[in-house]
Amino acid sequence: MIRSVQRSGALIFALMLTGCVVKQQTPAPVEPTQPATPVQPEPQPEPQPQPAPPPQTVPQLPKLKTIDWNASVSPLVASMVQSAGVNPGSVLLVDSIKNSTNGALQTAKATSAIQNALANNGKFSLVSSEQLSQAKQSLGLSPDDSLNSRSKAIGLARIVNAQYVLYSTAKGDVKSPALQMQLMLVQTGEIIWSGNGATQL
Repeated sequence: MIRSVQRSGALIFALMLTGCVVKQQTPAPVEPTQPATPVQPEPQPEPQPQPAPPPQTVPQLPKLKTIDWNASVSPLVASMVQSAGVNPGSVLLVDSIKNSTNGALQTAKATSAIQNALANNGKFSLVSSEQLSQAKQSLGLSPDDSLNSRSKAIGLARIVNAQYVLYSTAKGDVKSPALQMQLMLVQTGEIIWSGNGATQL
C-alpha cells in the first residue's frame, strides 16, 4: 500500500515536472506586428516656369562707307589727259598716293584706281610695276616704300626714263578726303597740270 502511494506520488511529481518543462518550452505568443505605414512625403509645390527673358536686341553696326576710288579719280585723270602741253606717247610714272588725312587710308587701292583710269588713255605709256620695283631697288628703297615726296618720285622717274610724274595727295577727313593731283615734268620738276576733287562714297 505504501509502495503504491509512493509510486503514484512519484508519478504525480514526474508529471508535474513534465508539465513545468512543457510550460517552459511553450514559446510566448508573438503579437503580430503591424506593417509600418509609409511616411508620406510632404507635397512639394510644382516649380513655376520662369518667364522667358526678353530677347536682347543686338545693336546694328553702322555700315562702313568705303570710298569709290574709281569714281573719285576718273574725272581728275580725264581732265589731266586732255590738258595741253602733254606730248602723246610720253612715259608717265604714277606715284603712290600720299596720305595727308587724319587717319589710315587704303592708298594702294587709290593708286591702283589711278593706274586703271590711265589704262588705254591713248596719251601716256605707264611705267610698269616691275620697272618701278627695280628702280626702287637701285635707289636702295624697299619695294613697298611709298615715295610720298616729289624729289623721290622724280628720281625714280629719271631711272625709268619717264618724262612725267603724277603726284597725288589725299587730304582732310579720312572718311571723305579731298584729292589733289599734280602732273610734273621730270626734267625740270615743273607742275604742268593740277587738279582737285572730292572723293565719292
